[in-house]
Amino acid sequence: MSTTDIAQSGDTSHDGGHGDEGHEHPSDAKYIQIAAILGVLTALEVSTYFVNIGPALIPTLMVMMGVKFFLVAAWFMHLRFDSSLFTKFFVGGLVLATGVYMIALTAFEFWTKG
Repeated sequence: MSTTDIAQSGDTSHDGGHGDEGHEHPSDAKYIQIAAILGVLTALEVSTYFVNIGPALIPTLMVMMGVKFFLVAAWFMHLRFDSSLFTKFFVGGLVLATGVYMIALTAFEFWTKG
């Protein structure tokens, strides 16, 4: 059976090797909405350079980093539609990277410098 025959018969069991069965991809408008949110978050991150928010700087940037990581991984990497195992690997990597970053900041006495 050719791909033309499959398309005409409405058989969607063949995924073309992409593993796309079981869900619909988001619309272009949704991708634009997520990109706009990422743009706003990036602008907020850049604005922290110009606005002194004191000791709240690092926690604020870390939260924005986590939100952006989640949005990119969930929407653009399609983790929302894949196995939860992949999501666990990505979240585990984010937690590990954040922990290593905090340990490095502590090792260089970042928290005690004025």
